Amino acid sequence: TVDGPGTGDGFELFCSGETDISDASRPIDEEEATTCEENGIEYVEIQVAYDGMAVMTNPNNDVECLSFADLYALVGPEAEGFETWADGTDIASELGSSTELPDAELVLTGPGTESGTYDSFVEIALEGIAEERGQEPTTRTDYSANADDNVIISNIESSDTSLGWVGFAYAEEAGDGVTEIAVSAEPDGDCVEPSAESISDGSYPLARPLFIYVNTAKAEENPAVAAFVDFYLADLDSYVEEAGYVVMPDDEVEAQVSAWEGR
Repeated sequence: TVDGPGTGDGFELFCSGETDISDASRPIDEEEATTCEENGIEYVEIQVAYDGMAVMTNPNNDVECLSFADLYALVGPEAEGFETWADGTDIASELGSSTELPDAELVLTGPGTESGTYDSFVEIALEGIAEERGQEPTTRTDYSANADDNVIISNIESSDTSLGWVGFAYAEEAGDGVTEIAVSAEPDGDCVEPSAESISDGSYPLARPLFIYVNTAKAEENPAVAAFVDFYLADLDSYVEEAGYVVMPDDEVEAQVSAWEGR
């Protein structure tokens, strides 16, 4: 049985001893690790792949590149109530961006707070700017949030002036129904499109690692748990490719196998 919908929900189950393995699209955070420790849950962290978060719009929208400053101006906490893309211009300008944001309705959609994709997006794209401006590191709350990436894709497809983000694999799966926007970490910086290559080499600013966490006591008690992880790691590259994620270099895979075998 695979429960969901998001990484945060998964760690709640995992750190209360209800699950044997927890998939995660971000590392376990300090509070979650403390909960595991308090509940006597020991685990091994295994990175299994790389992924990127794709920022998307509808193919009918002309936006080609957005910086972290632009994303903050459109999605960050100070954008609460903004109804058009152009509403974010003043904040983006204050942050050094000269991106011309269209005077068109901003139809915003993305993961909810239970999602690791949400957490990673905030941490990578928004948190630094928010803290510099004395704001909470979070997003605006007035957008269409959904735990199902397929619903987010559908929302992007159904509005000509949409904006949203999902994991790279889901965006690739959507094909021509969405346009993946190039991203720059710095205002007016180099725009990098998401791809297997740019995610793997770290040049795409919204790249991130993917993990599984395994309860080591459960792996000892139940032979099926250890056998499953052995099976998982034995042919990891092919599974990662089939799922649409980005494989790790051989030395990194070897390091994760060593971590598992040394548990």
